[in-house]
Amino acid sequence: MLNPFRLFRPLGFLAGLAACFALPVSGGVALAQGAGCNAGTLCIDLNPRNFKPLPIAIVDFTGEAGQGAQVAGVITNNLKRSGVFEPIDRTRFPEQNIAFDATPNFAAWQSAGAQAVLNGRVVRDGARLAVEYRLWEVSTGKALLGQRHGVDAAAWRRLAHLASDAVFERLTGETGFFDTRIVFVDETGPKDKRRKRLAIMDQDGANFLALSSGDELLVTPRYSPRGDRVAFMAFGNGRPRVQVLDLGSGQRNVIGQDGVMSFAPRFAPNGGTLAMSIENNGQANIVAVDLGSRALRPLTGGGAIDTSPSYSPDGTQIVFESDRGGGQQIYVMSAEGGGARRISFGEGRYSTPVWSPKGDFIAFTKQRGGTFAIGIMKPDGSGERILTEGFHNEGPSWAPNGRYIVFFRESGAGAKLHMVDITGRVDVPIPTPNFASDPAWSPLRSAR
Repeated sequence: MLNPFRLFRPLGFLAGLAACFALPVSGGVALAQGAGCNAGTLCIDLNPRNFKPLPIAIVDFTGEAGQGAQVAGVITNNLKRSGVFEPIDRTRFPEQNIAFDATPNFAAWQSAGAQAVLNGRVVRDGARLAVEYRLWEVSTGKALLGQRHGVDAAAWRRLAHLASDAVFERLTGETGFFDTRIVFVDETGPKDKRRKRLAIMDQDGANFLALSSGDELLVTPRYSPRGDRVAFMAFGNGRPRVQVLDLGSGQRNVIGQDGVMSFAPRFAPNGGTLAMSIENNGQANIVAVDLGSRALRPLTGGGAIDTSPSYSPDGTQIVFESDRGGGQQIYVMSAEGGGARRISFGEGRYSTPVWSPKGDFIAFTKQRGGTFAIGIMKPDGSGERILTEGFHNEGPSWAPNGRYIVFFRESGAGAKLHMVDITGRVDVPIPTPNFASDPAWSPLRSAR
């Protein structure tokens, strides 16, 4: 039987609903979320050659006592961590509070260096909270965005994430990623005897929740396209097996044939199919599983170790890693199986390929010399770029907007989560209460 530690981590160690609607903005024009960068208005150029973070002021929101400052603080942290914005220090604010219906003192804000100002208010309606806000362009005095979001009061942080997404999209033309969650492996205990359990949290590290007790080893969690289920590998009694967890009910279902080791699961874009690897006489091949009928369909065959499948966004292709050529490399094949073409040819070993939600890049882990790197390449293998490299970086997973990647970085003490963008400019830690590995980013949460 194959070593399962080798299979699912080839290069490394084992490791409520929102209501959204537009508010009127100046000039009688309503700019809804999704408007993106409009000609003649403030817009951030994300081109690396021309890029500079945009100076923005996020003023404490008014309204519900204390809540407005908390919401503004989360927005500030979100925008700062994205690397796209440079929030202005509060000590430079010419106005500490701006009433929601008031107009900012644009001349004063321009002198303070701000190019945009965000102000708003938090209001309560029974068990629900709502945030209303406006985004202003300082140089013209125009309101670029007006939004309102409502959530259950206990989920107040979502107000800040929804507002952050709207600001990010309005000023960059790209979808935000703040109203998302990350599922990962929470690690505690001595290094030689880690206790590993599934856990989930917001993308900024808040609202941590354990999904398993830690009495069994659960690894490599992967989100479904709708974010309602997580597939993972469990070391229970007998052979390791892929399971699917329903996040709403907590129900778990074993996937695959009895007595056969399965690992490295990944959902297809339709959410009804799961690609994974199965072990057979020391070999590993990729199969597709219909989650309704539980029928397995072989996609690869032969004596190689084929693993880590990941679907293209349109569901027509699968990228995977294989040692069929003598070393770990990345290959692409039809989602129906058959012939595969190699796309990685650089120096070193490649593993854990993941297709971007946009379809424009494939992220991967690369080992060369004594270092592990996170990189990206185009689906045809061209344009390879290393984003971050060090002692041990592994396990990339894309944000739903296809611009950021979460991964884990191992140090001498243990692993922690980090986020890098596709330019390599942004490389920031994601706070977790303990050591953490195997992260997977959720889709953007439903906002309606």
